[in-house]
Amino acid sequence: MHSRDDRAGPSRWSRRNALVAAGGLTAGLVGTAGCLGGTDGVRVLAAGSLAVALESGVGPAFESESGLGYEGEYYGTNALLRLVVDETKHPDVVIGADIDLLRDRLYPEQADWDVEFAANELVIAYAPETEPGARLAGGEPWYDVFADAEAGAIAISDPDLDPLGYRALLLFELAEREHGLEGFRDAMADRAVRVADEPQLLAGLENGTRACAVAYGNMAAERDVAVRELDTAYNFGDPALADQYATASYTTADGQTVEGSPVVYNATVRTDADDPDAGREFVSFLLENDDLLSDHGLRVDDALPRFHGNPPEGIDP
Repeated sequence: MHSRDDRAGPSRWSRRNALVAAGGLTAGLVGTAGCLGGTDGVRVLAAGSLAVALESGVGPAFESESGLGYEGEYYGTNALLRLVVDETKHPDVVIGADIDLLRDRLYPEQADWDVEFAANELVIAYAPETEPGARLAGGEPWYDVFADAEAGAIAISDPDLDPLGYRALLLFELAEREHGLEGFRDAMADRAVRVADEPQLLAGLENGTRACAVAYGNMAAERDVAVRELDTAYNFGDPALADQYATASYTTADGQTVEGSPVVYNATVRTDADDPDAGREFVSFLLENDDLLSDHGLRVDDALPRFHGNPPEGIDP
C-alpha cells in the first residue's frame, strides 16, 4: 500500500523562475476588489492554488497568443463557487480543485460540461530552522512531529472555504486509521491554524510564524520550501485509491458533506458567460499548453484531459 516513505529525509521542490519572491506575487492575487468586471478578453475565477500558474504562466501566454486580455481572481473553491451561485461574480471560466464540488454547485443551471485538466497531491511544507521542521528534516514520522507540535505551529487552509483545507482534515483522519493514531484528526483540527487565503498558506513559514503547513505540491514548488512527501494512502494523489480516499468526509459550515477525492482540477465555461467565445478559447489554450502547468509543479498525465458532459464545439474531447 505504501509507495512513499513517510520517514524519508527532506526533499526540496525546485524554484520556478523566482516566482513569488518574498511572497510578493501571491499577496496581490486573492480577492482583489474590482476584479471580474468588464474586460476585453476572458474573465477567470479559479482555485487559489492555481494563482501563480495562471497569473504568471498561462494568463500572459494566452494574452500573447490570442490577443485577448486575461483577468483572473482566485479563492478557495468552496468560496468561489458560492460567489458564482450567488451571482456576486460573473466569470466566463470557472476552475475548481474538487471536480465533484464544481458539478454539485454549478450543474445544471450554470454549467452542463467540464474538463479535468491537471492533478496535484498533498505534501507537508516546513521551515527547517524550527523545532518541528528540524525533526522532519531528520526523518521522523510527520504524524509524530505534528502530534507534539504546539498549538499554532501548523497551518492548514480553511476547510469551509477550500478543498485543500478539508483535505488536510481528511489527511489526518486517514493517517489516524493507517497508523493507529487514536484521536489524531480531532487533535489536529483543534491545534492547527486555519488560513483563509489559500495562496497565503505558506507565508507563515517564510516569515517565521509557522513551522509546518499542509499544502499542495505545486504551491511548495512555487515557493521553494522544504517538503515531506506523503504516502499515497492519504496524499490524495493516486486516482487508483479514490475509493479509499472517499471513506473520509467533512461537513462544511453551510451543511454540505464532501468526501475525500484525488486532487484534480476541472474547468468550465458558464452557460451565461458574458463572452463564451473567449471562455472556450481560454479553456482550449489551457488544454493545448499543459507544459505551462507542469512548469508550475502540477501533474498532467496521460489520462488527462477528461471531459464530463458535452463540451461545446471548438473544445474537442
